[in-house]
Amino acid sequence: MNERKLHVIKVAHQLFVNKGFHTTSIQDILDASGISKGTFYNYFSSKNELFKEVFTSLYVDLEKEREAILYGKDRTSLDPFIQQMEFQLRKNRANRVLPLFEEAFFSKDEELKQFITGVQIKTINWVFNRFIDIFGEQKKAYLLDGAIMFMGLLHQNLRYEALAHGKNDNLQLVVKFTVDKIVHIIEEASRTKSQLFEPELINNWIPKDQNKQENLRRRLREEIETLKGKLGENEMKYVELVDFIEDELIDAKNPRKFLIESTLNTLEQHFTSNELQELKKIIIEFV
Repeated sequence: MNERKLHVIKVAHQLFVNKGFHTTSIQDILDASGISKGTFYNYFSSKNELFKEVFTSLYVDLEKEREAILYGKDRTSLDPFIQQMEFQLRKNRANRVLPLFEEAFFSKDEELKQFITGVQIKTINWVFNRFIDIFGEQKKAYLLDGAIMFMGLLHQNLRYEALAHGKNDNLQLVVKFTVDKIVHIIEEASRTKSQLFEPELINNWIPKDQNKQENLRRRLREEIETLKGKLGENEMKYVELVDFIEDELIDAKNPRKFLIESTLNTLEQHFTSNELQELKKIIIEFV
């Protein structure tokens, strides 16, 4: 992303946190970021568009850091998932995501409400896919229900834990407690074949193109994790190269094909063609 545009996004985020979204004016953003009105409208069509860019940027960073927690770990284990959820909650708290979402959601602005609902559904979709990793395809029929119930239980448990203990930092305890409960709920649903939402519904809730991109990003991160797992401590050069490919495909609006091809050629000096086959397929789909 253009460095100047990224600067405006960061400045706007801080203003939204300090003053509130609705009470922050475009002029406030211009003054704090040092740009002209023309430059602002070259980057963003409206303040709403800027709001969405702020949280899209935060979510992209969150996705990368959350997935990095899995590097070298068993995707089927509950422990990394608990770590990922605790990290997500801490990150959201640090960025004041919930208060800003609540301010926008309870306004009369339908555009922002739809955007926030979309972000919430993306989180449900991520939990759903992580549950498939953990519980297996054989229980998939009950895992969208499980993801929805898990997020509902988690937020209510956090709310009342804060009410009971004030500012005590018990995130890990609350997440683990909620995960333990949802495991029992999913096992019982599977045993009794109890289902409310069919898993295919998530594809209707997420736009087709967006869902395809989500799946591509997930496949890319899994493949990058696999390749890193084959590298030793003395092979940081290759770790940096696969990280570069991930960053270029996910962060760049127009991935630079010639740089990706050059990086792949270098990786082929270490990995076999078969080891890089899946990565190449994903790259083709991206570009």
